[in-house]
Amino acid sequence: MVKVLRAWSRAFLSQWHGKLLLMSVAPFLLALGVWALLLYFYLQPLVDALHALFTEHNLFATSTSWLRSVGLGTLTAVVVPLIAMLGLLPLMILTALIFIGVVAMPVIGRHVGLRHYPQLEQRKGGSILGSVGVALGGMLIFMGLWILTLPLYMFPPLAVAVQALLWGWLTCRVMVYDTLADYASGEERRQILREHRWRLLIIGVVSGAAGALPGAIWLGGVTAVVLFPFLAAVSIWLYVLVFIFTGLWFAYYCMEALAQLRAQEVISKE
Repeated sequence: MVKVLRAWSRAFLSQWHGKLLLMSVAPFLLALGVWALLLYFYLQPLVDALHALFTEHNLFATSTSWLRSVGLGTLTAVVVPLIAMLGLLPLMILTALIFIGVVAMPVIGRHVGLRHYPQLEQRKGGSILGSVGVALGGMLIFMGLWILTLPLYMFPPLAVAVQALLWGWLTCRVMVYDTLADYASGEERRQILREHRWRLLIIGVVSGAAGALPGAIWLGGVTAVVLFPFLAAVSIWLYVLVFIFTGLWFAYYCMEALAQLRAQEVISKE
């Protein structure tokens, strides 16, 4: 845990570097532009389709009974937009994750590598296409599990815990690849994942808990329709900041692990 905490402190200090703060602007604007278009053209049709589905299968009575039985009767009037937003939330995470991986992580990797690990050889074990593939593959699994666990939102504390675990697994999968793409070979990356799996998962889960906040703000748009565009923008911005800090945390931990792995290789050869 000492190594995890040391990496956290180094990431916290680095996040306030001017270049890294400015770097958050590009992914934010890209994600904001994509979601502004998607919500403008497709949010209302999605809500209408879900409303028609609920009406056709008499699901309003079922959902109302269920919500009242768990003490959430106040949500009966907004159950359709709530489901729509819960369905869109994983896609919002995906876009932020991909834009961070493509735009920000190369800068983060170079920032950490050149400043703190200039002795490390860049073995180029990853690529931009590989990064997108890992993100998309992980997100497909994530979305499937997300849909299966939607009923847990009737029990908010349990839902937050499950979201943190899912997001932690996804960020661990994506960030380790992106962090080591330039510096580690494919075999080195897999070895670090095997040997440091639980510490890396802890980093992902703690970051996942922080990632629950943007989701809560996003879902707050259900009961504050007038503020919905603003809340969506704030959620995207927070996701970008959380992902950048998470990227720095993984970068410092993984670079240190790679440096130690290379040092062990040198000793074994001697």
